[in-house]
Amino acid sequence: MRKLALLAMLAFSTTAFAQLPPLSLPEVSQQASVSQTIGLTRITIDYHRPAVNGRKVWGDLVPFGEVWRAGANENTTISFSTPVTVEGQKLDAGTYGLHTLPTATTWTIIFNNESRAWGSYAYDAKQDALRVVVTPQPAEMQERLAFTFDDPQPNSVVASLRWEKLRVPFKIDVDVTKTVLENIRHELTGRTRFGSDSWNAAAGWALRNNGDLDEALAWANQAVSMQASFRNLRTKAAIVEKKGDTAQAEALRARAMTVATESDLNSFGAQLVGQKKFDEAISVLSQNATAHPQSSGTQESLAKAYAAKGDKKAAMAAYSKAIAAATDDEQKKRLSDDMKKLQ
Repeated sequence: MRKLALLAMLAFSTTAFAQLPPLSLPEVSQQASVSQTIGLTRITIDYHRPAVNGRKVWGDLVPFGEVWRAGANENTTISFSTPVTVEGQKLDAGTYGLHTLPTATTWTIIFNNESRAWGSYAYDAKQDALRVVVTPQPAEMQERLAFTFDDPQPNSVVASLRWEKLRVPFKIDVDVTKTVLENIRHELTGRTRFGSDSWNAAAGWALRNNGDLDEALAWANQAVSMQASFRNLRTKAAIVEKKGDTAQAEALRARAMTVATESDLNSFGAQLVGQKKFDEAISVLSQNATAHPQSSGTQESLAKAYAAKGDKKAAMAAYSKAIAAATDDEQKKRLSDDMKKLQ
C-alpha cells in the first residue's frame, strides 16, 4: 500500500514538473519596440534585433527572392491606431505581421493580417492586407537590425528598416484633419461635452485645420451657450468672419471685450505681440492697465509690448509702475533686471 502511494506521488510530481513554465532567459536577438505619433495616430513596430556578427547578410543570411520576417524570432509587427496610407496606398487601422521580399534592387514591404506567427515560416500571401514596392538605399553600418522613424512631419513619417549597410524606407501618411475631427466628435459624446472649453477647443481646431465651418460654428455656438467668455466669443467671431459675415464678427469681438478678464487681455496682448501687431497689443494692454492700475503683471505686459515695438521710454515707464505694484522682493528684482536690460 505504501509502495502504491509512493508511486502515485512520483507520478503526480513528474506531471506537475512537466507542466511548469520554461525558465526566462535572455534572447540572443533582443526584443525592441519603436513608436511614433502623427497627429493622434500611434504607429508602433515590435521586432527582434539580430546582429550581423561578421556574416554576409543580403543575398545570403537573408536570401533574395524569399519572404523574410524583417527581424528574428516571432513576427515583426506594425500597428496603426487609425487608417493610414503607405506609399500612397490605403491601409486600415490594426496590427499586421510585417514581412519583406528583398531583391538586389527593390524590396516589397508586406502587411499581413496574421500577426502572431513565428517569423515568416507560416506566411500565407492570401492573408496580405497590402504590399508596396520600395527602393533600398546604402547606409552607415548598423550591427544590429533597427527600425527608425525618420523625417516626421505634421502628416507623415518615413519608417526605415536598417541593418548592415542598408536602409529600406517606406513612407506612412495620415489624414490628420480627418482622424482628429473623428476623435473630437467621439470625445464630445463623453464627459468633455460638459465643459465649454472642450467645445471651444474643438471649434478652434476645426477652424485652424480646414474643418467643416458649419460644424465648427455649431461647436462654437455650444461653447458660447454654456459660457459667453472672451475666448469663446472670439472663436465664434473668427469662424463667422471666415464664412463671410464680417459685421457679426466685429459685433462678437466687441462683445468679447466687455466680458474679458484681466488675464484674458494680458494673454491676448501677448498673442498680438507675437504676431508683431504692436500698436493693437499696446491699445489692448493700455486699456487693461487703466482698468487695473495696481496690477504688476498687467503693467509688465504693457512694458514688454512697448519694448517689442522699440519704444524704450514708454517701456521704462510701464516697468516703473510694475515695480511699484510688485508685492515681493524677488518679483521687484526680476522686473528691475528686465528694466536695466533696456537702458
